[in-house]
Amino acid sequence: MIKKRGVDLAAEEKKEQEKQTEPKTASVQTDENKKENKQKKSSKKAAQKDALKEAQAKIEELEQKVDETEDKYLRAEAEIANTQTRYKKEQERLLKYAGQSLAQAILPAIDNLSRALEIDVADESSKQLKKGVEMVAKDIRQALSSNDVTQIEALGQKFDPKFHQAIKTVPVEEGQEPETVVQVFQEGYLLKDRVLRPAMVVVAQ
Repeated sequence: MIKKRGVDLAAEEKKEQEKQTEPKTASVQTDENKKENKQKKSSKKAAQKDALKEAQAKIEELEQKVDETEDKYLRAEAEIANTQTRYKKEQERLLKYAGQSLAQAILPAIDNLSRALEIDVADESSKQLKKGVEMVAKDIRQALSSNDVTQIEALGQKFDPKFHQAIKTVPVEEGQEPETVVQVFQEGYLLKDRVLRPAMVVVAQ
């Protein structure tokens, strides 16, 4: 009976030792679990941080592309507006000076009529003919005038290279001013504000 009691005591002591050992093992396992969980959390945070950086980089890239596209659109829109403005001005210019070619073609006829009217005539038939030429010249000048073609004033005017072409210079005489047109060889004409042909003149200097 005593021997059995001793065996029981030994068994109880062994169980007690096992109980004392178990918490240490559990404690070690808990620490390892905590460490592992901490590492997992750290890895997760790092992965989230990397994903956030990548998303921010993607957003910046997209924003840059949007800015570039918007810039290209604005440039294209400005170019279209400029083209439309240029086209409109060109159309207005063409309409404004639409009769230029016709007017320039008529000017030599006016010159010939003017020269014919400078001829002195004595007989009645020649006078009648000259009168007819004068009427034709008057009608042509009136037609030109109604289409904004006007004669450039030259005789007695201050010489202006924009409107006058000097073909000869003469000394200033009494009653004349320097740089003044004293004779007109060929009349000049304007179409609105554009010179169709400058007046060919003699200038006193």
